[in-house]
Amino acid sequence: MTSVEELKALKIEYPLEEEITGCKGFYNKVVKRVIDFVLAIILVVVLSPVLLVVSLLIVIDDGFPVFYRAYRGGYKNKTFRIFKFRSMVKNADKIGGGTTALNDNRITKIGHFIRKTKIDEFANLFNILRGEMSFIGPRPELLQYTEQYEGVERYIFEVRPGITDFSSDTFINLDEIVGDENADEMYEKYVLKNKNALRVKYAAEVSFKTDFKLFFKTVFDVIKKALNVIFKN
Repeated sequence: MTSVEELKALKIEYPLEEEITGCKGFYNKVVKRVIDFVLAIILVVVLSPVLLVVSLLIVIDDGFPVFYRAYRGGYKNKTFRIFKFRSMVKNADKIGGGTTALNDNRITKIGHFIRKTKIDEFANLFNILRGEMSFIGPRPELLQYTEQYEGVERYIFEVRPGITDFSSDTFINLDEIVGDENADEMYEKYVLKNKNALRVKYAAEVSFKTDFKLFFKTVFDVIKKALNVIFKN
């Protein structure tokens, strides 16, 4: 595993504009959306008991609302509201910054578990059904950052935001990188540009083969991390 120090020293290069061809293809524009819709319907049905139990646990732990609904920059630069199971106290955005710090005191009891196991992102399935997100694609970013996209970063808008992409694997332990204090500052200094470079890389390479590999790698990484959390607890 890459250390925090190595990640902070990381400088990922952006693809050249002439290399960004994947997002212009038929797969990205048509096929990918069909696969997303069908798979999302199946998973919502199969996971409905899990979604219900998580919802009840959140209500018991910290009341309503069950979902965290914040604005993000989306496909074709259209703003949308993301669905995530709420893992922080109510009005957490008004209490602290947009980046979650290590040992952030805004995280609820159940929130610690669903964040570590990535269960909070199961609610993204509703965004996929609505056509706002995809299973594989750049992680949805805060508007304050998407509004600053320039040059080849604009190609990020040519693919739907996703639950996982290249950056999800690289920065799977993001809270450790940003640390306990000044999380937004640390994110902007050490993470943001590298994440954007990986988002552009996805726009350049999007294909069925890329999505297939990223999907199963993410499933493996999440299961591994979830088991570590469960047995550690």
